Amino acid sequence: MSAVMTQAWLSPTRPMSIAHRGASAYALANSLRAFQVAADLGADMWEVDLHQTLDGVIVAFHDATLADGRALADVTQAELREALPEGEAVPFSEIIDLALQTNTGIYADIKAWGCAAGVSRMLQDKGVTRAILAAFDPRAVAALKAANSPYPRSVLVPVGVDPFAVIGEADIIHPCWEAMERPQDLLDQAFFARCDALGKKVVLWHEEDPSRMAELRGLPVLGICSDRPELVNPVTFHPDWQPQVICHRGANKIAPENTLSAGHCAFSAGFSHFEIDVHITADGELVVHHDPTLDRTTNGTGALCDRTLEELRRLDAGSWFSPHFSAEKLPTLDEVLKLAGLYGGQLYIEFKSAPAKLVWDRVVAHGMQDRCFFWSFVTETLRDLRGYTAEARIMVRRQDFVTLQETRDFLSPALIEYTVNDPWEDFDLLQKSGLAVMIAYNGADEDVFDKIITARPDMVNIDQPFMFARISAAKGLTIDR
Repeated sequence: MSAVMTQAWLSPTRPMSIAHRGASAYALANSLRAFQVAADLGADMWEVDLHQTLDGVIVAFHDATLADGRALADVTQAELREALPEGEAVPFSEIIDLALQTNTGIYADIKAWGCAAGVSRMLQDKGVTRAILAAFDPRAVAALKAANSPYPRSVLVPVGVDPFAVIGEADIIHPCWEAMERPQDLLDQAFFARCDALGKKVVLWHEEDPSRMAELRGLPVLGICSDRPELVNPVTFHPDWQPQVICHRGANKIAPENTLSAGHCAFSAGFSHFEIDVHITADGELVVHHDPTLDRTTNGTGALCDRTLEELRRLDAGSWFSPHFSAEKLPTLDEVLKLAGLYGGQLYIEFKSAPAKLVWDRVVAHGMQDRCFFWSFVTETLRDLRGYTAEARIMVRRQDFVTLQETRDFLSPALIEYTVNDPWEDFDLLQKSGLAVMIAYNGADEDVFDKIITARPDMVNIDQPFMFARISAAKGLTIDR
Protein backbone atom coordinates (compact mmCIF):
# COMPACT_ATOMS: atom_id res chain seq x y z
CA MET A 1 0.00 0.00 0.00
CA SER A 2 1.29 3.47 -0.91
CA ALA A 3 2.36 5.85 1.84
CA VAL A 4 -0.49 8.21 1.04
CA MET A 5 -3.02 5.48 1.94
CA THR A 6 -1.75 5.13 5.51
CA GLN A 7 -3.58 8.25 6.71
CA ALA A 8 -6.05 7.43 9.49
CA TRP A 9 -9.13 8.76 7.69
CA LEU A 10 -8.56 6.17 4.97
CA SER A 11 -9.15 3.34 7.45
CA PRO A 12 -12.74 4.01 8.62
CA THR A 13 -14.59 1.61 10.89
CA ARG A 14 -17.47 1.49 8.39
CA PRO A 15 -17.80 2.47 4.72
CA MET A 16 -17.59 6.20 4.13
CA SER A 17 -20.76 7.74 2.76
CA ILE A 18 -19.87 9.44 -0.54
CA ALA A 19 -22.70 11.65 -1.77
CA HIS A 20 -22.98 11.08 -5.51
CA ARG A 21 -22.93 14.54 -7.10
CA GLY A 22 -24.05 15.70 -3.68
CA ALA A 23 -27.35 14.47 -2.30
CA SER A 24 -28.62 14.35 -5.87
CA ALA A 25 -31.84 12.57 -4.91
CA TYR A 26 -32.90 15.77 -3.15
CA ALA A 27 -31.29 18.63 -5.08
CA LEU A 28 -29.83 19.53 -8.47
CA ALA A 29 -26.80 17.29 -9.06
CA ASN A 30 -23.41 18.97 -8.57
CA SER A 31 -25.04 22.10 -7.12
CA LEU A 32 -24.09 23.85 -3.90
CA ARG A 33 -27.54 22.96 -2.57
CA ALA A 34 -26.91 19.26 -3.26
CA PHE A 35 -23.59 19.40 -1.43
CA GLN A 36 -25.07 21.28 1.53
CA VAL A 37 -27.93 18.78 1.84
CA ALA A 38 -25.40 15.95 1.70
CA ALA A 39 -23.52 17.53 4.60
CA ASP A 40 -26.80 17.88 6.52
CA LEU A 41 -27.43 14.17 5.92
CA GLY A 42 -24.03 13.26 7.35
CA ALA A 43 -22.09 12.41 4.20
CA ASP A 44 -18.37 11.87 4.74
CA MET A 45 -17.43 12.99 1.23
CA TRP A 46 -18.97 14.52 -1.88
CA GLU A 47 -18.43 13.03 -5.30
CA VAL A 48 -17.94 15.97 -7.68
CA ASP A 49 -17.77 15.75 -11.50
CA LEU A 50 -15.16 18.17 -12.84
CA HIS A 51 -14.52 19.78 -16.23
CA GLN A 52 -12.46 22.80 -17.30
CA THR A 53 -13.72 25.71 -19.38
CA LEU A 54 -11.89 27.34 -22.27
CA ASP A 55 -10.58 30.06 -19.94
CA GLY A 56 -9.26 27.54 -17.40
CA VAL A 57 -12.01 27.57 -14.77
CA ILE A 58 -12.64 24.16 -13.19
CA VAL A 59 -16.40 23.63 -12.74
CA ALA A 60 -18.71 20.92 -11.44
CA PHE A 61 -20.69 19.44 -14.30
CA HIS A 62 -21.25 15.88 -15.43
CA ASP A 63 -21.52 15.91 -19.22
CA ALA A 64 -18.70 16.89 -21.57
CA THR A 65 -21.06 18.82 -23.82
CA LEU A 66 -23.94 21.27 -23.50
CA ALA A 67 -27.41 20.63 -24.87
CA ASP A 68 -26.51 22.64 -27.99
CA GLY A 69 -23.58 20.34 -28.71
CA ARG A 70 -20.77 22.64 -27.63
CA ALA A 71 -18.01 21.03 -25.59
CA LEU A 72 -17.41 22.52 -22.13
CA ALA A 73 -13.75 22.81 -23.04
CA ASP A 74 -14.70 25.14 -25.92
CA VAL A 75 -16.76 27.68 -23.94
CA THR A 76 -15.71 30.27 -21.39
CA GLN A 77 -17.12 30.40 -17.89
CA ALA A 78 -19.19 33.45 -18.88
CA GLU A 79 -20.64 31.60 -21.86
CA LEU A 80 -21.36 28.62 -19.64
CA ARG A 81 -23.33 30.79 -17.24
CA GLU A 82 -25.39 32.15 -20.11
CA ALA A 83 -26.13 28.66 -21.43
CA LEU A 84 -27.12 26.98 -18.16
CA PRO A 85 -29.74 27.61 -15.45
CA GLU A 86 -28.58 29.21 -12.24
CA GLY A 87 -26.95 26.72 -9.89
CA GLU A 88 -25.28 24.58 -12.55
CA ALA A 89 -21.55 24.46 -13.37
CA VAL A 90 -20.49 25.78 -9.97
CA PRO A 91 -16.82 26.76 -9.79
CA PHE A 92 -14.85 24.09 -7.97
CA SER A 93 -13.34 26.75 -5.70
CA GLU A 94 -16.79 27.43 -4.19
CA ILE A 95 -17.35 23.74 -3.57
CA ILE A 96 -14.00 23.44 -1.81
CA ASP A 97 -14.90 26.40 0.42
CA LEU A 98 -18.20 24.78 1.38
CA ALA A 99 -16.47 21.46 2.06
CA LEU A 100 -14.09 23.18 4.46
CA GLN A 101 -16.98 24.94 6.19
CA THR A 102 -18.91 21.69 6.64
CA ASN A 103 -15.86 19.50 7.37
CA THR A 104 -16.64 17.25 4.41
CA GLY A 105 -14.18 15.41 2.20
CA ILE A 106 -14.08 15.64 -1.59
CA TYR A 107 -14.12 12.73 -4.02
CA ALA A 108 -13.19 14.41 -7.29
CA ASP A 109 -14.34 12.61 -10.45
CA ILE A 110 -12.06 14.22 -13.03
CA LYS A 111 -13.95 14.10 -16.31
CA ALA A 112 -11.43 16.15 -18.35
CA TRP A 113 -8.04 14.57 -17.74
CA GLY A 114 -6.19 17.77 -18.63
CA CYS A 115 -7.40 19.51 -15.46
CA ALA A 116 -6.21 16.73 -13.11
CA ALA A 117 -3.09 18.55 -11.92
CA GLY A 118 -5.09 21.76 -11.53
CA VAL A 119 -7.65 20.01 -9.34
CA SER A 120 -4.89 18.73 -7.10
CA ARG A 121 -3.26 22.18 -6.86
CA MET A 122 -6.55 23.84 -5.91
CA LEU A 123 -7.14 21.35 -3.13
CA GLN A 124 -3.61 21.77 -1.81
CA ASP A 125 -3.73 25.57 -1.99
CA LYS A 126 -6.92 25.62 0.08
CA GLY A 127 -5.54 23.22 2.66
CA VAL A 128 -7.83 20.27 1.96
CA THR A 129 -6.56 17.09 3.59
CA ARG A 130 -9.42 14.67 2.92
CA ALA A 131 -9.67 14.23 -0.83
CA ILE A 132 -9.57 11.37 -3.32
CA LEU A 133 -8.95 12.05 -7.01
CA ALA A 134 -10.69 9.67 -9.41
CA ALA A 135 -11.04 9.25 -13.17
CA PHE A 136 -12.02 6.81 -15.90
CA ASP A 137 -9.22 8.12 -18.12
CA PRO A 138 -5.82 6.62 -17.17
CA ARG A 139 -4.18 9.81 -18.43
CA ALA A 140 -5.64 11.65 -15.44
CA VAL A 141 -4.08 9.17 -13.03
CA ALA A 142 -0.74 9.53 -14.83
CA ALA A 143 -0.99 13.33 -14.71
CA LEU A 144 -1.62 13.23 -10.96
CA LYS A 145 1.43 11.04 -10.45
CA ALA A 146 3.55 13.34 -12.60
CA ALA A 147 2.38 16.33 -10.56
CA ASN A 148 3.31 14.57 -7.29
CA SER A 149 -0.27 14.92 -6.07
CA PRO A 150 -0.44 13.99 -2.36
CA TYR A 151 -3.97 12.61 -2.62
CA PRO A 152 -5.07 8.99 -3.13
CA ARG A 153 -5.85 8.15 -6.74
CA SER A 154 -8.88 6.12 -7.77
CA VAL A 155 -9.59 4.43 -11.11
CA LEU A 156 -13.24 4.22 -12.20
CA VAL A 157 -14.02 0.88 -13.83
CA PRO A 158 -16.88 0.49 -16.36
CA VAL A 159 -19.03 -2.62 -16.71
CA GLY A 160 -17.24 -5.35 -18.63
CA VAL A 161 -13.73 -4.17 -17.78
CA ASP A 162 -11.41 -6.18 -15.52
CA PRO A 163 -10.58 -3.79 -12.66
CA PHE A 164 -7.22 -5.41 -12.11
CA ALA A 165 -6.25 -4.80 -15.71
CA VAL A 166 -6.70 -1.04 -15.41
CA ILE A 167 -5.74 -0.30 -11.79
CA GLY A 168 -2.12 0.51 -12.69
CA GLU A 169 -0.59 2.73 -10.02
CA ALA A 170 -3.90 3.96 -8.64
CA ASP A 171 -4.61 3.34 -4.96
CA ILE A 172 -8.34 2.65 -5.18
CA ILE A 173 -10.53 0.48 -7.40
CA HIS A 174 -13.95 2.00 -8.05
CA PRO A 175 -16.27 -0.37 -9.97
CA CYS A 176 -19.09 1.57 -11.67
CA TRP A 177 -21.44 -1.38 -11.89
CA GLU A 178 -24.74 0.15 -10.78
CA ALA A 179 -26.49 -0.88 -14.02
CA MET A 180 -25.96 -4.58 -13.31
CA GLU A 181 -28.66 -6.64 -11.60
CA ARG A 182 -26.47 -8.09 -8.84
CA PRO A 183 -23.04 -6.48 -9.01
CA GLN A 184 -22.45 -7.42 -5.39
CA ASP A 185 -22.02 -11.04 -6.47
CA LEU A 186 -18.73 -10.06 -8.12
CA LEU A 187 -17.39 -8.74 -4.83
CA ASP A 188 -16.51 -12.14 -3.45
CA GLN A 189 -13.77 -13.23 -1.07
CA ALA A 190 -11.34 -13.77 -3.96
CA PHE A 191 -11.89 -10.20 -5.19
CA PHE A 192 -11.06 -8.66 -1.84
CA ALA A 193 -8.14 -11.05 -1.26
CA ARG A 194 -6.62 -9.87 -4.51
CA CYS A 195 -7.20 -6.22 -3.55
CA ASP A 196 -5.45 -6.82 -0.24
CA ALA A 197 -2.52 -8.53 -1.94
CA LEU A 198 -2.08 -5.52 -4.22
CA GLY A 199 -2.57 -3.01 -1.40
CA LYS A 200 -5.66 -1.52 -3.08
CA LYS A 201 -8.85 -0.27 -1.46
CA VAL A 202 -12.34 -0.30 -2.94
CA VAL A 203 -15.02 2.35 -3.43
CA LEU A 204 -18.39 1.23 -4.83
CA TRP A 205 -20.82 2.58 -7.40
CA HIS A 206 -23.75 4.79 -6.47
CA GLU A 207 -26.37 2.61 -4.83
CA GLU A 208 -29.94 3.57 -3.90
CA ASP A 209 -31.63 0.19 -3.44
CA PRO A 210 -32.01 -0.49 0.31
CA SER A 211 -31.72 -4.27 -0.06
CA ARG A 212 -28.51 -4.12 -2.07
CA MET A 213 -27.12 -1.44 0.24
CA ALA A 214 -27.73 -3.72 3.22
CA GLU A 215 -25.39 -6.25 1.59
CA LEU A 216 -22.79 -3.72 0.50
CA ARG A 217 -22.34 -1.87 3.79
CA GLY A 218 -21.08 -5.06 5.43
CA LEU A 219 -18.25 -5.48 2.91
CA PRO A 220 -14.64 -4.37 3.55
CA VAL A 221 -14.86 -1.29 1.34
CA LEU A 222 -13.52 2.21 1.84
CA GLY A 223 -16.69 3.94 0.73
CA ILE A 224 -20.00 3.67 -1.10
CA CYS A 225 -21.45 6.35 -3.35
CA SER A 226 -25.16 7.14 -3.23
CA ASP A 227 -27.64 9.74 -4.41
CA ARG A 228 -29.10 9.17 -0.92
CA PRO A 229 -25.97 9.43 1.24
CA GLU A 230 -27.97 8.79 4.41
CA LEU A 231 -28.62 5.24 3.15
CA VAL A 232 -24.97 4.19 3.44
CA ASN A 233 -24.80 4.26 7.25
CA PRO A 234 -28.32 4.61 8.69
CA VAL A 235 -28.72 5.88 12.23
CA THR A 236 -28.45 3.07 14.77
CA PHE A 237 -29.11 3.74 18.43
CA HIS A 238 -27.21 2.09 21.26
CA PRO A 239 -28.90 -1.04 22.74
CA ASP A 240 -29.32 0.76 26.07
CA TRP A 241 -31.87 3.12 24.51
CA GLN A 242 -33.41 2.60 21.10
CA PRO A 243 -36.08 5.24 20.58
CA GLN A 244 -38.35 4.99 17.59
CA VAL A 245 -38.02 8.22 15.62
CA ILE A 246 -41.16 9.38 13.84
CA CYS A 247 -40.37 11.82 11.05
CA HIS A 248 -43.21 14.32 11.03
CA ARG A 249 -44.59 14.33 7.47
CA GLY A 250 -41.37 12.56 6.52
CA ALA A 251 -37.95 14.18 6.35
CA ASN A 252 -39.70 17.45 5.62
CA LYS A 253 -36.59 19.68 5.79
CA ILE A 254 -34.93 17.64 3.02
CA ALA A 255 -37.89 16.94 0.72
CA PRO A 256 -41.50 18.15 0.38
CA GLU A 257 -43.67 17.02 3.26
CA ASN A 258 -45.93 13.98 2.87
CA THR A 259 -44.28 12.88 -0.38
CA LEU A 260 -42.52 9.69 -1.37
CA SER A 261 -39.20 11.55 -1.45
CA ALA A 262 -39.69 12.65 2.16
CA GLY A 263 -40.51 9.07 3.10
CA HIS A 264 -37.52 7.65 1.25
CA CYS A 265 -35.22 10.00 3.12
CA ALA A 266 -36.73 9.20 6.51
CA PHE A 267 -36.49 5.45 6.07
CA SER A 268 -33.13 5.35 4.29
CA ALA A 269 -31.61 7.35 7.14
CA GLY A 270 -32.63 4.60 9.55
CA PHE A 271 -35.55 6.33 11.24
CA SER A 272 -38.41 4.03 12.16
CA HIS A 273 -41.57 5.94 11.15
CA PHE A 274 -42.99 8.17 8.45
CA GLU A 275 -45.87 10.26 9.85
CA ILE A 276 -48.54 10.85 7.20
CA ASP A 277 -51.94 12.52 6.86
CA VAL A 278 -54.65 10.78 4.85
CA HIS A 279 -57.60 12.24 2.93
CA ILE A 280 -60.29 10.74 0.72
CA THR A 281 -60.76 11.94 -2.85
CA ALA A 282 -64.03 12.70 -4.64
CA ASP A 283 -63.94 9.22 -6.18
CA GLY A 284 -63.22 7.38 -2.94
CA GLU A 285 -59.43 6.96 -3.20
CA LEU A 286 -56.98 7.58 -0.36
CA VAL A 287 -54.18 10.09 -0.76
CA VAL A 288 -51.47 11.45 1.53
CA HIS A 289 -51.63 15.22 2.08
CA HIS A 290 -51.82 17.42 5.14
CA ASP A 291 -54.14 20.34 4.43
CA PRO A 292 -57.82 20.07 3.48
CA THR A 293 -56.99 22.42 0.60
CA LEU A 294 -54.40 22.14 -2.15
CA ASP A 295 -53.10 25.70 -2.25
CA ARG A 296 -50.12 25.54 0.15
CA THR A 297 -48.18 22.54 -1.17
CA THR A 298 -49.36 22.02 -4.74
CA ASN A 299 -50.07 24.10 -7.80
CA GLY A 300 -53.77 23.33 -7.37
CA THR A 301 -56.44 25.25 -5.50
CA GLY A 302 -59.52 24.46 -3.48
CA ALA A 303 -60.62 21.49 -1.44
CA LEU A 304 -58.76 18.24 -1.98
CA CYS A 305 -61.87 16.16 -1.35
CA ASP A 306 -63.61 17.77 -4.34
CA ARG A 307 -61.03 16.35 -6.76
CA THR A 308 -60.70 12.87 -8.21
CA LEU A 309 -57.48 10.93 -7.90
CA GLU A 310 -56.79 11.45 -11.59
CA GLU A 311 -57.12 15.21 -11.16
CA LEU A 312 -54.89 15.21 -8.10
CA ARG A 313 -52.20 13.16 -9.79
CA ARG A 314 -51.82 15.84 -12.44
CA LEU A 315 -50.74 18.36 -9.82
CA ASP A 316 -47.18 19.37 -8.97
CA ALA A 317 -46.66 18.66 -5.27
CA GLY A 318 -42.99 19.58 -5.07
CA SER A 319 -42.10 22.88 -6.75
CA TRP A 320 -43.28 24.88 -3.73
CA PHE A 321 -40.37 23.30 -1.85
CA SER A 322 -37.74 23.30 -4.60
CA PRO A 323 -37.68 23.19 -8.43
CA HIS A 324 -35.84 19.88 -8.10
CA PHE A 325 -39.10 18.28 -6.96
CA SER A 326 -41.30 19.59 -9.77
CA ALA A 327 -42.21 16.02 -10.78
CA GLU A 328 -43.33 15.06 -7.26
CA LYS A 329 -46.95 13.90 -7.04
CA LEU A 330 -49.41 13.48 -4.21
CA PRO A 331 -48.86 9.87 -3.20
CA THR A 332 -51.63 7.40 -2.59
CA LEU A 333 -51.83 5.57 0.72
CA ASP A 334 -51.03 2.34 -1.15
CA GLU A 335 -47.80 3.85 -2.48
CA VAL A 336 -46.71 4.93 1.00
CA LEU A 337 -47.55 1.53 2.46
CA LYS A 338 -45.48 -0.09 -0.29
CA LEU A 339 -42.61 2.30 0.42
CA ALA A 340 -42.66 1.42 4.11
CA GLY A 341 -42.61 -2.25 3.19
CA LEU A 342 -39.56 -1.72 0.96
CA TYR A 343 -37.55 -0.50 3.94
CA GLY A 344 -39.23 -2.57 6.65
CA GLY A 345 -40.40 0.77 8.03
CA GLN A 346 -43.43 1.84 10.03
CA LEU A 347 -46.14 4.49 9.68
CA TYR A 348 -47.92 6.90 11.96
CA ILE A 349 -51.22 7.48 10.15
CA GLU A 350 -53.27 10.52 11.01
CA PHE A 351 -56.83 10.45 9.72
CA LYS A 352 -57.86 13.74 8.14
CA SER A 353 -60.96 13.28 5.96
CA ALA A 354 -60.27 9.59 5.33
CA PRO A 355 -62.77 7.09 6.83
CA ALA A 356 -61.28 4.69 9.34
CA LYS A 357 -62.44 1.47 7.71
CA LEU A 358 -61.08 2.33 4.26
CA VAL A 359 -57.69 3.12 5.72
CA TRP A 360 -57.62 0.05 7.92
CA ASP A 361 -58.55 -2.21 5.00
CA ARG A 362 -55.61 -0.88 2.96
CA VAL A 363 -53.25 -1.39 5.90
CA VAL A 364 -54.46 -4.98 6.26
CA ALA A 365 -54.10 -5.58 2.52
CA HIS A 366 -50.42 -4.67 2.81
CA GLY A 367 -49.94 -6.75 5.97
CA MET A 368 -48.90 -3.64 7.90
CA GLN A 369 -51.19 -3.95 10.94
CA ASP A 370 -48.27 -4.38 13.34
CA ARG A 371 -46.29 -1.54 11.77
CA CYS A 372 -48.81 1.29 11.87
CA PHE A 373 -50.43 3.34 14.59
CA PHE A 374 -53.28 5.80 14.24
CA TRP A 375 -54.61 9.09 15.53
CA SER A 376 -57.04 11.84 14.54
CA PHE A 377 -58.38 15.16 15.75
CA VAL A 378 -61.77 13.68 14.84
CA THR A 379 -62.53 11.52 17.86
CA GLU A 380 -65.38 9.78 16.11
CA THR A 381 -62.97 8.43 13.49
CA LEU A 382 -60.89 6.79 16.21
CA ARG A 383 -64.06 5.35 17.74
CA ASP A 384 -65.01 3.96 14.34
CA LEU A 385 -61.58 2.35 14.01
CA ARG A 386 -61.81 0.68 17.38
CA GLY A 387 -65.32 -0.47 16.52
CA TYR A 388 -63.99 -2.22 13.41
CA THR A 389 -61.02 -3.88 15.06
CA ALA A 390 -59.39 -4.43 18.41
CA GLU A 391 -56.10 -4.97 16.59
CA ALA A 392 -55.43 -1.38 15.55
CA ARG A 393 -52.76 0.44 17.54
CA ILE A 394 -54.32 3.75 18.55
CA MET A 395 -52.45 6.73 19.97
CA VAL A 396 -54.04 9.15 22.42
CA ARG A 397 -52.76 12.52 23.61
CA ARG A 398 -52.29 13.18 27.30
CA GLN A 399 -53.34 16.81 26.84
CA ASP A 400 -56.85 15.77 25.77
CA PHE A 401 -57.75 14.25 29.16
CA VAL A 402 -57.95 15.50 32.71
CA THR A 403 -56.45 12.46 34.41
CA LEU A 404 -53.95 9.81 33.44
CA GLN A 405 -56.54 7.10 34.08
CA GLU A 406 -58.96 8.69 31.62
CA THR A 407 -56.16 8.77 29.06
CA ARG A 408 -55.40 5.09 29.56
CA ASP A 409 -59.07 4.08 29.44
CA PHE A 410 -59.89 5.75 26.12
CA LEU A 411 -60.10 3.17 23.29
CA SER A 412 -57.41 0.90 24.78
CA PRO A 413 -54.44 2.87 23.41
CA ALA A 414 -51.09 1.37 22.51
CA LEU A 415 -49.21 4.60 23.15
CA ILE A 416 -49.67 8.00 24.74
CA GLU A 417 -48.32 11.22 23.30
CA TYR A 418 -46.90 14.01 25.43
CA THR A 419 -45.79 17.47 24.39
CA VAL A 420 -42.83 19.30 25.90
CA ASN A 421 -45.34 21.30 27.97
CA ASP A 422 -46.99 18.28 29.60
CA PRO A 423 -45.71 16.85 32.90
CA TRP A 424 -43.56 13.79 32.26
CA GLU A 425 -43.50 12.18 35.70
CA ASP A 426 -45.74 9.29 34.60
CA PHE A 427 -43.35 7.88 32.00
CA ASP A 428 -41.89 5.15 34.17
CA LEU A 429 -45.33 4.02 35.34
CA LEU A 430 -46.71 3.83 31.83
CA GLN A 431 -43.71 2.04 30.40
CA LYS A 432 -43.78 -0.57 33.15
CA SER A 433 -47.46 -1.20 32.39
CA GLY A 434 -46.71 -1.89 28.73
CA LEU A 435 -47.83 1.43 27.26
CA ALA A 436 -45.37 3.24 25.02
CA VAL A 437 -44.63 6.91 25.63
CA MET A 438 -44.08 9.36 22.77
CA ILE A 439 -42.93 12.99 22.94
CA ALA A 440 -44.01 15.27 20.09
CA TYR A 441 -41.84 18.30 19.35
CA ASN A 442 -41.75 20.29 16.14
CA GLY A 443 -39.06 22.75 17.16
CA ALA A 444 -35.28 22.90 16.77
CA ASP A 445 -34.07 23.89 20.24
CA GLU A 446 -31.08 21.76 21.24
CA ASP A 447 -31.86 22.27 24.93
CA VAL A 448 -35.30 20.74 24.41
CA PHE A 449 -33.74 17.79 22.62
CA ASP A 450 -31.40 17.36 25.58
CA LYS A 451 -34.41 17.18 27.92
CA ILE A 452 -36.18 14.70 25.65
CA ILE A 453 -33.11 12.48 25.53
CA THR A 454 -32.77 12.62 29.32
CA ALA A 455 -36.44 11.56 29.69
CA ARG A 456 -35.84 8.42 27.57
CA PRO A 457 -39.25 8.13 25.86
CA ASP A 458 -40.01 5.11 23.71
CA MET A 459 -40.77 7.32 20.72
CA VAL A 460 -40.23 10.88 19.49
CA ASN A 461 -42.32 12.60 16.82
CA ILE A 462 -40.16 15.41 15.46
CA ASP A 463 -39.53 17.78 12.57
CA GLN A 464 -35.75 17.66 12.97
CA PRO A 465 -34.75 13.98 13.03
CA PHE A 466 -31.21 14.64 11.76
CA MET A 467 -30.58 17.20 14.49
CA PHE A 468 -31.89 14.72 17.05
CA ALA A 469 -29.58 12.05 15.65
CA ARG A 470 -26.55 14.37 15.76
CA ILE A 471 -27.23 15.34 19.38
CA SER A 472 -27.75 11.69 20.31
CA ALA A 473 -24.49 10.76 18.58
CA ALA A 474 -22.62 13.48 20.48
CA LYS A 475 -23.87 11.89 23.70
CA GLY A 476 -22.65 8.46 22.64
CA LEU A 477 -26.17 7.13 22.14
CA THR A 478 -25.71 5.95 18.56
CA ILE A 479 -23.43 3.34 17.04
CA ASP A 480 -21.00 4.34 14.30
CA ARG A 481 -21.63 1.37 12.02
